[in-house]
Amino acid sequence: MSGKWLSEYRKKLTTAEEAVSLVKSGDVIFMGEFAQNVEALDIALSKRKDELHDVVLVTTTRTKPIKCVEADPLRQSFIWDDWHFSGVARKFFDQGLASYIPFTYHQGPRVVAKYSNVDFVFIQVAPMDEKGFFNFSTSNSMSYAYCKKAARVIVEVNNTVPKCLGGSSESIHISEVDMIVEGPNTPLVELQPATPSETDRRIAEHVMTLLEDGATLQLGIGGLPNIIGAMIAESDLKDLGVHTEMLADSYVDMYEAGKISGKLKFIDKCKMTYTFALGTKKLYDFLDNNPVCASYPVSYTNDPRIISLNPKVVAINNAIEVDLYSQVSSESSGSRHITGTGGQLDFILGAFQSKGGKGLICLSSTYTDKLGNLQSRIVPTLSPGTIVTCPRSVVHYIVTEFGVAQMKGKSTWERAEALIDIAHPDFRNDLIKSAEELNIWRKSNRIAV
Repeated sequence: MSGKWLSEYRKKLTTAEEAVSLVKSGDVIFMGEFAQNVEALDIALSKRKDELHDVVLVTTTRTKPIKCVEADPLRQSFIWDDWHFSGVARKFFDQGLASYIPFTYHQGPRVVAKYSNVDFVFIQVAPMDEKGFFNFSTSNSMSYAYCKKAARVIVEVNNTVPKCLGGSSESIHISEVDMIVEGPNTPLVELQPATPSETDRRIAEHVMTLLEDGATLQLGIGGLPNIIGAMIAESDLKDLGVHTEMLADSYVDMYEAGKISGKLKFIDKCKMTYTFALGTKKLYDFLDNNPVCASYPVSYTNDPRIISLNPKVVAINNAIEVDLYSQVSSESSGSRHITGTGGQLDFILGAFQSKGGKGLICLSSTYTDKLGNLQSRIVPTLSPGTIVTCPRSVVHYIVTEFGVAQMKGKSTWERAEALIDIAHPDFRNDLIKSAEELNIWRKSNRIAV
């Protein structure tokens, strides 16, 4: 390591307690993204709860509880705002301790630059390299945008995290850092692959019929993407590319099975392009200093114009509910917030613009409610308070375990008919009656069987 940067490191090295002593009431603090959870700074700041009020903590999909929030059940000292809900944030939201920031993901860095007031960045990084750079590791999405905007940047070093190569904006130089804290070096949160259900398997079989050699993949999160990845790994598909928001374990499996080459991509050839990674140690080990993987800000990975440059983009995302008008909700159940818009809208738009591209919204046809009753996810109209994630004007494909419905170019009655055809058989006749009442059903159409 250069003596110059080592000397600078020692000058800026401090304790978490000293770093957080600068925080004042009303300050705004960005506390990192996804698996990169600051710990020493969080604990030190939580101990100041009786001295502070209305300090706003901003995260992107925090994967561990924030100690500051846990220490302040009345939400007087600390206010938590999240750009996308994980299970952790959803739990705190239900207690009135977290709020969601609506946005279109690819616009995030621009929103931060134009409209966000940021006093501090508390961000977890890999150890400084010999050139004086701290790598953002698995979470590049909006990290550098916040660092550029903040009055003070404080990094918390974790020597167990992978160094994730760019891409761009994957690191910050020590000259841009105000203070350095050495953290407890806790290994990254591991997101264990969700176990796919039989319904997931049947949906995945339909998805597989839409994939071609040379396709560029974007997979969401959950059991369905995992089983699709497993099926691809065992398939005859070849020369697949990756341009995605989230990099997960399933991509490692596909790469090691020889299905991913990226050589037919138009941009970032032979690279697995992503903005954040979340998975198990297998994924984190794969990422470490691996030039096959390219980490970019979300303003690049999720820009529909950039996405569309690659051929045959197949974007595969989940939903909670779809109505007969083909409006998609992927972030709320009625007024109860579940996740967020994320990159779903970005990739639906980008995939459609891609030559041979397909944007898929996948969901099981039914769910079981709290009373044990079977309910349809394809509904006449979205329930009051439900957030529309993808408007009907941009929806491309809807996939359930009963088939595939393509929406582009279809009238309202054609969309209703196509959706009823892939709804659970037990609900089809009721959906037809509802479509008739909504005046989006041809009187001559058959009754579902």
